[in-house]
Amino acid sequence: MAKLVFGMNLSLDGYVDHEKFAPDPVLFRHWIEHVRGLTGSVYGRRMYQIMRYWDEDHSEWTPELREFAVAWRSLPKWVVSGTLESIGPNATLVGGDLETEMRDLKGRLAGEITVSGPDLARSLTDLGLIDEYRLYFHPVVLGQGTPFFAGPRPRLRLVANDRIGEDVIRLTYVPT
Repeated sequence: MAKLVFGMNLSLDGYVDHEKFAPDPVLFRHWIEHVRGLTGSVYGRRMYQIMRYWDEDHSEWTPELREFAVAWRSLPKWVVSGTLESIGPNATLVGGDLETEMRDLKGRLAGEITVSGPDLARSLTDLGLIDEYRLYFHPVVLGQGTPFFAGPRPRLRLVANDRIGEDVIRLTYVPT
């Protein structure tokens, strides 16, 4: 049975923002290896549209950026959206009953499936489908923005903590 994991980079005050801070080389290497080891990823519409950046090569990319793009492109993706009519390669549009679709996905696959996007994670949390939360704290205070937890905070138990790179602490929690 697959495990649904919601994990993102966030500020010390709990906000996610891909433009306000970025991973250092060690954390970026972590993300490359992480994506390589996944069974797949479930995206909300907004996060999927942000990540579509990796579908096309860019001449200014470093070898590491190209490496991440290759890993991301090969990853099976499921995109939860009621408005998108088309999606990119290696992706499946999920437009039906979210709970049924995600329970089916978890039941027929093995390994780890990431959940990408706070709003989608809120919906899956409300349905009791998130198996693990990984919070990658950066030494930044934003004061506003999109919160990591987009809805009521689930009851959680800390199961691991580790440092990645110079400045990032990852806290891993499971629902209680």
